[in-house]
Amino acid sequence: MKKAELALRQELIACCQEMNVNGLNQGTSGNISVRYDNRMLISPSATPYDQLEPEMIASVDLNDPSGAWEGPLKPSTEWRFHHALLRERKDAEAVVHAHPTYCTTLAMARKEIPSCHYMIAAFGSTNVRCAGYATFGTEELSKLAIEVMEDRTACLLANHGMIAVGESLAKAMWRAVELETIARQYYLSLQIGGPVLLSPEAIADTLNSFSGYGLQDGKGKKKKAS
Repeated sequence: MKKAELALRQELIACCQEMNVNGLNQGTSGNISVRYDNRMLISPSATPYDQLEPEMIASVDLNDPSGAWEGPLKPSTEWRFHHALLRERKDAEAVVHAHPTYCTTLAMARKEIPSCHYMIAAFGSTNVRCAGYATFGTEELSKLAIEVMEDRTACLLANHGMIAVGESLAKAMWRAVELETIARQYYLSLQIGGPVLLSPEAIADTLNSFSGYGLQDGKGKKKKAS
């Protein structure tokens, strides 16, 4: 195994463990994937994160829609939407799926997250959509998720959880945390009459400012303040 692949596998495991530590996920219900060349590295099915070793991460050919995999353990049952996102979206280098409490609460009510906070722009536009319901692990669920994530970097899954993508594992995790944060804030605001929504113009201004805001790609280098 090449050093670059080993490092990605180790980072993926660290992110899986981080999900449970920071409350994004419980048990083994979440899953994470990352692109490596023309393959997808993805957390295995039903395996405690604290027991994961790099060689246990499943590897799937991104050019093979059948999901044929290599490794000692089969990939997560949700491999289909991970595979589709990494295969079809050049902006997606990693995918995080989890069942955080507030995202899942809104998803159970089948509510999208509107422009209640300027950070909604972190997901590409003025809202985070909620996909319709389909049984976990199915092709139908994958299609529903891909549809609502058009021009977005995150979505909710009805009666299920959430998905976030990123230009790196770190960026995908950052978006997952931001999504659960804004879901919590939106949920709480509904208890006191609901939020005052920001205009599309206000969100557009935020999008224009995001090139120098938040978690930055580029080996930890930050742009100079304007």
